[in-house]
Amino acid sequence: MSAVVIPEMSAVVLEPPLRQGVARRKVRAMPEVDDGELMLRYASGDLRAFEALYGRHRSALYRYLARHTRDPEAANDIFQEVWSRVISSRARYEPRAKFSTFLYRIAHNCFIDHCRRASARQDRANVSNEDFDLEKALPAPPADLPDARAEHAQTLTRYRSALASLPSEQRDTFLLYEESGLSLEEIGSITGVSMETAKSRLRYALNKLRAALGTLRDGGTPQTRALEEPGT
Repeated sequence: MSAVVIPEMSAVVLEPPLRQGVARRKVRAMPEVDDGELMLRYASGDLRAFEALYGRHRSALYRYLARHTRDPEAANDIFQEVWSRVISSRARYEPRAKFSTFLYRIAHNCFIDHCRRASARQDRANVSNEDFDLEKALPAPPADLPDARAEHAQTLTRYRSALASLPSEQRDTFLLYEESGLSLEEIGSITGVSMETAKSRLRYALNKLRAALGTLRDGGTPQTRALEEPGT
């Protein structure tokens, strides 16, 4: 599948961060410019501004999509579609909300469209080891301890299974919260619910993931009784 090509800049292509080989072009950082200003500069023709935006958000966006779809090919397709929509909407962009809210609203909608087009794909999806990370929850095991590596792999498998088993709205809220850095109010806006509903979905998701990992604060055994699903 071809990568997204930035208009009027055919030498620069957008490739998912986990699938890149040698970098095609090194982008100079713009740490002093916020995302909204960069998008406005891009709309005015500054292609370096787009490169800076892409560099800031590509990894987290791809992780969000890969962990959501559990299918590297589907994640790649949606990743390309998201950036294509960002590019095509540059002239209409208005910085009324954070760029990350704008970006993840597009990503959320693209994922929903993907599910509508190919709902059966998720059932056949294969989990790719390179597309998931758990560094926030699990320390890497010492390389010279096989038992530790095996335990880490088992815990990672439980985490993936628990994440996949979450109701879609809880999984989406959890991944948006973890990967995008958005507030619960912003996540609620993206997913079309109130902040309290988003907070409830996140709480249910965290409880289920902690239970699956056996990391409950009270040190007890993982919960087995199904939790009541939050309403919308």
